[in-house]
Amino acid sequence: MIKKHIPNAITSLNLLAGMMGIYFVLSGKIGYGAYFIFLAAIFDFLDGFVARILKVHSEIGKQLDSLADLVTFGVLPSFIVFQWVKELTNDEFLPFLALIIGVFSALRLAKFNVDTRQTDRFIGVPTPANALLISTLPFFVNKFPATENIIANPYTLIGIAIFMSILLVAELPLIALKFKNYKFQPNLFRYFTLAIGVICIITLGLAGIPIIIISYIALSVLEGAIYRNESKV
Repeated sequence: MIKKHIPNAITSLNLLAGMMGIYFVLSGKIGYGAYFIFLAAIFDFLDGFVARILKVHSEIGKQLDSLADLVTFGVLPSFIVFQWVKELTNDEFLPFLALIIGVFSALRLAKFNVDTRQTDRFIGVPTPANALLISTLPFFVNKFPATENIIANPYTLIGIAIFMSILLVAELPLIALKFKNYKFQPNLFRYFTLAIGVICIITLGLAGIPIIIISYIALSVLEGAIYRNESKV
């Protein structure tokens, strides 16, 4: 049946977008990385959506999805930081530290595949969120030139790469935007996350993505702290 191959074909487009993004980034066009990550994220959503509609889930599709995500949301952001750091320093070794993103993304994806706790909540930062944050940092710097000396610094960028890599595999419960119902109180932090996202995209465009991801992590931590305190009462 042809329809069983459709989701895998869409997943392959995700992978293709990741490889094309790596090519352009290593050609010096760092900003293109964000465009290809966004394109891949669309394909990443569509392959699962189409698979559910057509009811053609398969183990091969699951494995292919993880492999595609590793390239697009792991290797590509690694090379965005690698190329950016390389342009900012004469140190030949320092840029290679950025590749930690790809390694920890692989660990994150493998962990996700075997962790049964992540049905209605993520444990650790999802690889697409990490990739979107990293790939849009150049847009954030362009939008807010005052941050250039801080963010567009080779040591800051490597620090971000290491810190975000740790968050990928950290035992940190994060909000999953999956609604069991649409009541306000149970979904308060989901609605806050969506509201911040809409406002940032409308007002800042791609430069708003880092703010969205940081807010998402902060709101998740706050929600977790509140629920822990309530459970002790």
